[in-house]
Amino acid sequence: MEELILQLKNQIIEALNLEEMEPEEIETDAPLFGNGLGLDSIDALELIVLLEKNYGIKLKNPAEGKEIFKSVACIAEYVQQNRTK
Repeated sequence: MEELILQLKNQIIEALNLEEMEPEEIETDAPLFGNGLGLDSIDALELIVLLEKNYGIKLKNPAEGKEIFKSVACIAEYVQQNRTK
């Protein structure tokens, strides 16, 4: 799971053009939206694309993204349970 979390952090940095950040700077359990990393709705779309491209996960209901994208830990758990790649 730790390897997946680090992989996700690197992919988030790359997908969202956060070049000034290091994976260690993203707290695993911190919120990604709002007070945490401060992502917005455009970033959420990028994360959806990231999951589809890298893990074969298609979100059928965009509303479920709210729960999945709470933190890197939540994303990692979802990926581990639902990945097809």
